[in-house]
Amino acid sequence: MMGVELAFPKVVGKQVYGSLYECDEDVLKDTKRLEQIIKEAADIGNMNILDIKSWKIGEGVSVVAIILESHITIHTWPEYRFATVDVYSCGPHTSPLNAFRYIVEKLGAKRYTINEADRSSEF
Repeated sequence: MMGVELAFPKVVGKQVYGSLYECDEDVLKDTKRLEQIIKEAADIGNMNILDIKSWKIGEGVSVVAIILESHITIHTWPEYRFATVDVYSCGPHTSPLNAFRYIVEKLGAKRYTINEADRSSEF
């Protein structure tokens, strides 16, 4: 491939997000378990956690992990067995998709939507 120039974006941005249905209600209520799931998901996605914050909102929980590469969030509504998940990374070495799939598995979702967005900069 001599003479062919490959162009790569200056910033690689990969986002995977979706809605999870028919999840395990007990997990959706458990702040500490959700924090642990995010830690494990970050590891599986090859991401580096800087901080995790969580808030109990009624029976539900919101967990936000700031990762070196961007963020991972889980918001839960146990009364509906529903959660939303967002995994966004600016690291070319990361796999937000693997992290998202791990969270889906650990929340016990029977079905889910998955969306992917390329949020990279221009070349």
